[in-house]
Amino acid sequence: MSIFDNIKRNLEKVSDYLSLTNAEKELLLSHKRITKATLNINGKVYEAWRIIHNDALGPAKGGIRFHPNVCEDEVKSLSFWMSLKTSLAGLPYGGAKGGVKINPKELSEEELEKVSRAYIRAFHEFIGEDKDIPAPDVYTNPKIMGWMLDEFEKIKGRHEPGMITGKPLELGGCVLRGDATSKGGKIILDLFLEEEGKSPEKTNVVIQGFGNAGMNIAKMLHDAGYNVIAVSDSKGGIVDKTGLDIEKVIKTKKETGSVTQYPKAEKISNKELLELETDVLILAALENQITKENAENVKAEVILELANGPVTSEADDILHERGIVVIPDILANAGGVIVSYCEWCQNKTGHIFSKDYMEKILEEKLTQAFRKTYDLYKEQKRFSMRNAAYAIAIRRILDAEKARGNLD
Repeated sequence: MSIFDNIKRNLEKVSDYLSLTNAEKELLLSHKRITKATLNINGKVYEAWRIIHNDALGPAKGGIRFHPNVCEDEVKSLSFWMSLKTSLAGLPYGGAKGGVKINPKELSEEELEKVSRAYIRAFHEFIGEDKDIPAPDVYTNPKIMGWMLDEFEKIKGRHEPGMITGKPLELGGCVLRGDATSKGGKIILDLFLEEEGKSPEKTNVVIQGFGNAGMNIAKMLHDAGYNVIAVSDSKGGIVDKTGLDIEKVIKTKKETGSVTQYPKAEKISNKELLELETDVLILAALENQITKENAENVKAEVILELANGPVTSEADDILHERGIVVIPDILANAGGVIVSYCEWCQNKTGHIFSKDYMEKILEEKLTQAFRKTYDLYKEQKRFSMRNAAYAIAIRRILDAEKARGNLD
């Protein structure tokens, strides 16, 4: 099953509740613009995409990922999730996504810069602060956003820092952007456990994925008293049921390139990590990690999706039947786009917000989105939290389309 097929199945789960018409379903499952290009770098050819799903609520928003497995199905799916994520968070944005099918680990910094600039040359007509605003995603970062901004402004002959977010601070970036996704994930997890009457000190956590998001949330949770017992990266995982020393695990990762070199823990596979007994499993890697093949083996009580689409639709059903709560990606990882919104506002207005003010916006937006989602989840007994989040986000998009006269 493709990633977008999962989206279709999830949409059907809320269709009756929302009384969706065929026209509404067709609109939600279509994309406003699918643009593909071929980037030629030193004789090597790379496929690239920029896709807008929907922009009824405002200019499209979504990251650009550099990854060898990038494909059109994935970028279409990610753009759909961005539409729902920005809608659920109450932001004036639609959803978009971009990607280049490339392995950045095999490229020099000079080659990465050439790819980044070529991407903007290919898609500059379709992006801009009031059209479609890119940001970092998997294997892209502030430095790459800086190159992209520079290329865009050279082409346009003007400054337009609001055309991209996640930039270096010197180019109009935001002080909170680096760990915003993780900070948002922690806020959502804290709120959920509070509702469930559980304390951090009595909560064991397993984290799949130890890149930027996974590493940051591991440190935040460890510092807050949570017991992080296992983590993994692309090379494997480690477990210590008495609790890992996260500061030392991070040091090991930075020095050796993998958490598996941490000496004071048992080595395990990613498969074993996903099936560990734990209170909370945080998925911070890539899509389709929990599927119908392994969902029956998951022993976590709660799954927090810090990655996009890590649980398939079929797995969702199995987990829900087993009483395992999945806190969905469009809620759990919305911290990044909320802080990107603050950066965009600063760039458009020239007004610089204080760090405290932006942290307040982040907490307020996420708390509002959580309360709406959790309340509907509890009210509709057959609903998962994903069903609730989808229903709220979709309704706001469709209301905007109706207000524009695009739907009856």
